[in-house]
Amino acid sequence: MSGVTDFTLGPALLFCPADRPERFAKALDRADAVILDLEDAVAPGAKVGARGALIDSDLHPERVIVRVNPLGSADFVSDMATLSQTDYRTVMVAKAESAKAIGKVDARFGIIALCETARGVASAEKVAALPNVTALMWGAEDLVASLGGTSSRKPNGRYRDVARAARSRVLLAAGAHGKAAIDAVHLDIDDAKGLTREAADAAASGFTASACIHPAQVDLIRAAYRPDAKTVSWARDVLAAAAEHGGGGVFRFDGRMIDEPVLRHARAVLGRT
Repeated sequence: MSGVTDFTLGPALLFCPADRPERFAKALDRADAVILDLEDAVAPGAKVGARGALIDSDLHPERVIVRVNPLGSADFVSDMATLSQTDYRTVMVAKAESAKAIGKVDARFGIIALCETARGVASAEKVAALPNVTALMWGAEDLVASLGGTSSRKPNGRYRDVARAARSRVLLAAGAHGKAAIDAVHLDIDDAKGLTREAADAAASGFTASACIHPAQVDLIRAAYRPDAKTVSWARDVLAAAAEHGGGGVFRFDGRMIDEPVLRHARAVLGRT
């Protein structure tokens, strides 16, 4: 298995603007966790009201993530002061770049570092090593904007190479330190095929969860992360065969050589059922 132990939310994490409190409960009900967004989803003039909405809300704190504004900003200070008045203790730090600064965040909070700039992706390994960081997420559009680009995707909807490289680097950094990795949102709400393809690839590659921006995307992500019956049957059978062979070593199963890495794949499959 991946070794990730501190982050159990997923696979579908739904963003919800923090200035829309009438949507909070419904968003949490539809998804595995809700990300209440105090950053990009809230206009500057609406942030004070959004913070008030957080204080007044009454959601299950273990299933709530609050995306706060970037470290070093006045809004970040206000966001954290607000969260101190609530029971919410998981924060997603937007545009995370400095491991030193993230390491100084109030120890009461678990951090999901959103690596969405060139500097943030370059710092992913150092950020993932921090004890207060429970997960890494990457973001495509801010990343490309930080490079002076105009689009993270090709005309066919697939990611450009630079976005794919960033995605891989964040996933590897998280995995190297036993932290969860969260895949970026799929902005084209009507592109069910594309979202399904990306979520299935995320699950197969080792991501713990995918973030999304619309309730209609939740079930597509869940289905993509859920292994099919044939794969589940294979995983159970190969693990049973391993037990008959003493629980380890190398053996042949259905014409294929089986060793510990394959058994870890099988355990990961059953972990997603």
